[in-house]
Amino acid sequence: MRHEIDLDVVPDYPFSWQSRALNGLLRGTLKPASSLFLRHPLAITACSRLGELTRLVPMRPPSHVGIVPHRAGEWVRAGQGLDERKALLYFHGGGYFSCSPATHRPITWRLSVVARRPVFALDYRQGPVHSLAESLQDALDAYGELIERGHDPADILFAGDSAGGHLTLATLLALRDRELPLPAAAICLSPWTDLSDTPRTANRWQDPMLPVGRVEWLAKRWTSGLDPRDPLVSPVFGDYTGLPPLMIVTGSTEVLRDEGRRVALRARAAGVPVTYEDWPRMPHVFAILADVLPEARLVYRHMARFLAAVRASGEESSLAA
Repeated sequence: MRHEIDLDVVPDYPFSWQSRALNGLLRGTLKPASSLFLRHPLAITACSRLGELTRLVPMRPPSHVGIVPHRAGEWVRAGQGLDERKALLYFHGGGYFSCSPATHRPITWRLSVVARRPVFALDYRQGPVHSLAESLQDALDAYGELIERGHDPADILFAGDSAGGHLTLATLLALRDRELPLPAAAICLSPWTDLSDTPRTANRWQDPMLPVGRVEWLAKRWTSGLDPRDPLVSPVFGDYTGLPPLMIVTGSTEVLRDEGRRVALRARAAGVPVTYEDWPRMPHVFAILADVLPEARLVYRHMARFLAAVRASGEESSLAA
């Protein structure tokens, strides 16, 4: 079954008018706004406080989705026949200074459907008040709590997007280094994996959403006083030996595409099966836009296929043992 997990995929689909319009909108609004405002530490503080205000705004999911608040995040349940013995631990994106589990419900409830299990969306500590190490500790604590609740590591999945994809990979590497049991698999959507000073040249102008200069500026802020080539700081430099199967999804024109691809290659070199998907002309973390983009709805079918292949591979290994 490994051949059904370890593969490169370039999905072939008609480029929708919705995606064309959205790319144009992002290029004309969010990208220049980010370039203009994210130039001073006060801007991060302001964005972080604005993010706190969004927690007070009702962001209602569809009526069939259940949300249960938790002191460290929220439980999200959607779909029929969920297996409560299993769980998916989700790390939201936002550059380590914005967003929350609530902002990423368009992803988490759909993941609950395709994974057929409850999703725990972690509200981890973020900058500028907190450090990468504190975010990582929150992730490790959340995983430990799931195990204490009785979940077998083999029944736990990880997933995350952008900075949350970074946290997903860093958590896996930290667990492996501490010789702790690992989850069954992980999904990374447009992961931010390189916080070093490696120049970003690919898709510098093609990315409709992220300005390269602001990504590099944020990386310097979060790595101040740290070794930016430490794998827990920049997972792109990690040794992936012993890690579970990975699915990495990127858009072909985003500035983070190449570092996601580099992780896939390093993981494969270490013997880890990786499904790497490069979606033509899709923006950063397009899966969050499934309410409006047909391509974003399609990517969840691909996640379901990956998880089914991981499940079948695990069952095959159990029979062989």
